[in-house]
Amino acid sequence: MEKKVSKLPEGLIPNGTIILGYVGSHSHGTYIAPTDPDAIDDIDMMGVCVLPDEQYHGLCRNPVLRDKRGRMNNEQQEVQEGQWDIVVYEVRKYFNLLLKQNPNVLGLLWLEENLYVKMTSAGRLIVENRDIFTSKEAFHSFAGYANEQLHKMTHMAFKGYMGDKRKRLVERFGFDCKNAAHLIRLLRMCTEYLTDGKLRVMRPDARAIMGIKNGEWSLDRVKEESERLFTLAREAYVRSSLPAEPNYEKAEELLLRVTEMAYRSHTEG
Repeated sequence: MEKKVSKLPEGLIPNGTIILGYVGSHSHGTYIAPTDPDAIDDIDMMGVCVLPDEQYHGLCRNPVLRDKRGRMNNEQQEVQEGQWDIVVYEVRKYFNLLLKQNPNVLGLLWLEENLYVKMTSAGRLIVENRDIFTSKEAFHSFAGYANEQLHKMTHMAFKGYMGDKRKRLVERFGFDCKNAAHLIRLLRMCTEYLTDGKLRVMRPDARAIMGIKNGEWSLDRVKEESERLFTLAREAYVRSSLPAEPNYEKAEELLLRVTEMAYRSHTEG
């Protein structure tokens, strides 16, 4: 599956971006194309950028990134335009999320190679050192996100983030199948990660996850499987040989190396 950043509308990706890749359903192998009458998937992308040197060391502190509401900031840029849903994190913000074992941002470092559409030498340095951020604290982050999906699945059916098509699917099946698919996927990924420290973003169980998203599972089956998976995740946490916490010292060193490499590349370029 070849991806080209040139297909993106102009102006969506900030200058200084060092990693950019397809995340969400594309990265999990569970994307449902818009030709399907029940398709509700966006094209999700995530990136990391290094701001201009003066934002860190000079007098200039003017915000240069813009969120999806148009508000300026220096932490992340969010864009929702048509089918695109894109977030690019400033590198320090990104590292802080990695250290908290945020499952969404961790996934960017474990993509299939063909899903990266931009990878500079500074970005590659982060990917090559991704184990710095690995720790068994991932259990709390993954389980927290999974619990959020469990709640949304039945209690937030008609919140504003939903389009009309997704609301109709909720009405048809009696619960939000997309949240159910996220729930099962997150718990399976959590147990795998705690067991061997590898985050399997491209899912070997993609067909089953797509089946959940398409309404092939009943609500009772989803709840029963999630209870089983929460138990397995807790057991994996107790047995896990992963570090108790990420390596903060090495993360700090890596951040300095990444920003220096990004500046040097920009200057030499």
